[in-house]
Amino acid sequence: MLTKLIPRLSVRSIYEIDLQALRQAGVRGIITDLDNTLVGAKHPSATPELSNWLRKVTAMGFQVVIVSNNNELRVSRFSDPLSIPYISAARKPGNAPFRRAIRMMGLNPEQVCVIGDQMLTDVLGGNRLGLHTILVVPISPKDEGFFTRINRRIERVAMAWMRRRGLMKWED
Repeated sequence: MLTKLIPRLSVRSIYEIDLQALRQAGVRGIITDLDNTLVGAKHPSATPELSNWLRKVTAMGFQVVIVSNNNELRVSRFSDPLSIPYISAARKPGNAPFRRAIRMMGLNPEQVCVIGDQMLTDVLGGNRLGLHTILVVPISPKDEGFFTRINRRIERVAMAWMRRRGLMKWED
């Protein structure tokens, strides 16, 4: 079970992801979490840096779908101005939202990458379907809700176990 929590790659932020390497690996679609992955959980819209990164991602030919456990209002207010399709109230790590996002992009699972800040939702959900998973450091953990804080405690134990066994390290 713990092996399903191991991301293929761990980076400090989305800006450290080698997009060219993803393309060379055959990835054509990105499923990304919203809160604490793209922006802080309380930040209502994209920063200029994020907008530029998203333009670069789409210019490189990647399709992007935001999959968030947050509510429709939060996700739509963020996604609509950027014209990015989304799935809100996703209930990650369940398979359904990931499968739906893959269908929305018209891709095969081996062509899709999941980017997120939580092992118990984003990484577990992506790994269960055999997707390429990338874990990022949460942007603003102080703004997280009750259940996310519980998840973080579990994740700290799992990460310590993985690091002791050399199964996970952050890319520099």
